[in-house]
Amino acid sequence: AMPSSTSSSEWRLEPPAIDVPYDRPLPALRFGIASIVAVIVFLGSIAGWELYWRAYGATPSYQNSAGSWAIQRRRLDHGESNATVLSGASRVLFDIDLDTWQRLSGERPIQLALEGTSPTFLLEQLADDRKFTGRLLVGVAPDVFFSGFEYRAKVQKYYHEETLSQRAGQWLSAHFIEPFFAFYDPDFALMTVLRRQPWPARPGVLSRVDVCKLWTQDPDRNTRLWSKVETDPEYQKMAQDIWAQDFDIPPYKIMELSGPEEVQRVIDKQIDRATAAVSKLRTRGVQLVFVRPPSDGRYLEFENRELPRSTTWDVLLQRTGAPGIYFEDYPELQGYWLPEWSHLAAKERPRFTEALYGILEREFGWSRLNAKKEN
Repeated sequence: AMPSSTSSSEWRLEPPAIDVPYDRPLPALRFGIASIVAVIVFLGSIAGWELYWRAYGATPSYQNSAGSWAIQRRRLDHGESNATVLSGASRVLFDIDLDTWQRLSGERPIQLALEGTSPTFLLEQLADDRKFTGRLLVGVAPDVFFSGFEYRAKVQKYYHEETLSQRAGQWLSAHFIEPFFAFYDPDFALMTVLRRQPWPARPGVLSRVDVCKLWTQDPDRNTRLWSKVETDPEYQKMAQDIWAQDFDIPPYKIMELSGPEEVQRVIDKQIDRATAAVSKLRTRGVQLVFVRPPSDGRYLEFENRELPRSTTWDVLLQRTGAPGIYFEDYPELQGYWLPEWSHLAAKERPRFTEALYGILEREFGWSRLNAKKEN
């Protein structure tokens, strides 16, 4: 049976709990002293990081940024459309000394080569730029040029879309940071340093080490191999090992293609692009020369095995009808020291540049600036 009544205590409603805000008492602080301590810690950290990299062998260097490249590219748009342009990948960037070139030719060329990037996009840009009537040196690093690889592809968009704030940032960096701080280099960023540590390999995961710092650069992109690559055997070996990661892998896998037969199609496509661009440039009287800079050791063995001259370089010259300079054809372009097999030691650059310019002048009529103006 149901109870006829219930005690009032069973039905009494408890009032809801009210959250009283907690007011945390703060200790009395002297914000002036706290600010001074914070600044001291900050400056001490910066100084420590700077001293660490200085001890490692780093020196202040201008960054090879998209903004720096865009500054040189704009020279063609603002009164230097008749200039000499150097294009290619890192071998043209590192191996040609702009000071020596200027002494020999009477003009300072515009350095537009980009590491790990085929120059074909620039060939096409200049071919479509009817104002450009200068001279064009096109460097050919076989694994980059004939694969169409563009590690720095974003510079194209950056050049066309660079904002005023980006230009201001580039100017501030180039005037107040890059000339003074050795640590201010993408290769010395903390996360980059951590990724390079010898972490234990995980089963089934292919580990790969990115290219390490190889160069130092001037404001106008006059670039040279970093001295540490030449003087530190351990660092030199690391640079060689990084290149060697690809030497035993079939090119179609490196290029992420479906099979070996696709490699030749890619090569043909790159040659087709170059041929079309050269044809346009020739109609405007632009002097153009392809240059195959030196390589050595295992890198040269890899190039000769996987991208032989007969199916790449020779076809490029035959299809484009353009002249070319292959380092193995000229004794004066041989016998240089390439510490990591791919780039000349810094001290070799003036001699190589003088030899290369001598060939251009002797065999292809690249006269000095004064003579060019008179013509």
